[in-house]
Amino acid sequence: MARLFHVPLSPFCRKVRLSLAEKKIEVELVEERYWEQDPDFMRRNPAGKVPVLRLDGIIMSESAAICEYLEETRPDPSLLPSDPVERLEVRRLVSWFDDKFHTEVTSNLLYERVNKKMMKQGYPDSKNVKAGAKAIKYHLDYMTWLLDHRRWLAGDKMTLADFAAAAHLSSLDYISDVDWNRSEVVKDWYAKIKSRPAFRALLADQVSGFPPPKHYNDLDF
Repeated sequence: MARLFHVPLSPFCRKVRLSLAEKKIEVELVEERYWEQDPDFMRRNPAGKVPVLRLDGIIMSESAAICEYLEETRPDPSLLPSDPVERLEVRRLVSWFDDKFHTEVTSNLLYERVNKKMMKQGYPDSKNVKAGAKAIKYHLDYMTWLLDHRRWLAGDKMTLADFAAAAHLSSLDYISDVDWNRSEVVKDWYAKIKSRPAFRALLADQVSGFPPPKHYNDLDF
């Protein structure tokens, strides 16, 4: 069986978990306190980051590379379009959420509120939290614009771009940092993603010291 070293609220780990589940690849989850830099873990990934996946006798790191490997070796169901232009758009949006959204929103909200406490690095920086709360409005508005023109974020079919976005938003939703009332179209999109079988394991996550809000695992939120 595959084994994934992860942190429950890491959006990068969640993106990989969604891809694995969508492709019906059974995986053993191993929670890894990567910030403690355990020697065994550092041998698996000298970068000291999660996710790390052991599959097919290979140790893999970096969520983008892992998802590409899964797509190339388990192409059914596909999470990347066959058309090069459409594939480009998926990759652009994956990068948007894993880079821009992560830098402007996730790191300022989730990392300040949760990661600092877990790593015993002090209290949240209020300036960063305010910046993240402001930035997420822009990103939700951008998603609204995309979904006003498309069925899914990158086009007519659900792709890895949707999983990348849902991975970040679900992590933030766990700490009630998403205003779902800002956009009905984004809320409807998330409800569709949330109702997929691949999402069930994420909804069952429990982080010690951080109980999820009541709506977190409610499909009719």
